[in-house]
Amino acid sequence: MTKAPLTADIAYKVLHKRISDGEVKPGERLREAAIAEEFQLSRTPVREALRRLETEGLVVHQPHKGMVVRKLDHRAVTELYLMREVLEGTAAGLASRHASDAEVETLFAMIAEQEDKHGDGNGDGREAARLNKNFHRALYLGAHNRYLMQMLDGLSTSMALLGRTTLSLPERQQKAVAEHRAIVEAIAAHDPEGAEKAARAHIHEAHKARLRILFEDEEEDET
Repeated sequence: MTKAPLTADIAYKVLHKRISDGEVKPGERLREAAIAEEFQLSRTPVREALRRLETEGLVVHQPHKGMVVRKLDHRAVTELYLMREVLEGTAAGLASRHASDAEVETLFAMIAEQEDKHGDGNGDGREAARLNKNFHRALYLGAHNRYLMQMLDGLSTSMALLGRTTLSLPERQQKAVAEHRAIVEAIAAHDPEGAEKAARAHIHEAHKARLRILFEDEEEDET
């Protein structure tokens, strides 16, 4: 049976996922002709998909290279984490007011799974990242604010450019789980100030881990 060709929209989604998963790394070229051949598409819909990625800030056009996955510098990374700290702190504070008992119980169950799989710091980094993403998504939903969700979703697009997860650092896995528990315990106690403070502290620690990875990667590039 002949496999149906992809549409421009599906091509966009596939490329977006490859960038998010780190299969296509920052600085790597996205060759229009190669993509068109792989996806069994003409260049026009591929160009449309690439332009959509460019509009979202995931790729940039460079002279003599074409479309390249955007690479964030230290300043951009810091700006990104500062916004995460503000938005996720707000989300945790709102969740302490609006999350249902079922939502809080779900968050605790997610933490239990994280503790079981990588609470000792020896878990698989990719699996830890998947569980971490699910936890944060559940936290955002618990805030019950659609406009905040839109801002957080927009931020997650830029987060896709960061490369390997900070949870690839074994010590970060263990600390992140403890930080998650502190956030949810404050939410369960209906403590908005404590929940926001715990969430901000969590993102601050994640930022420090991200800077460490950036420095390590730069050292590798220089050798």
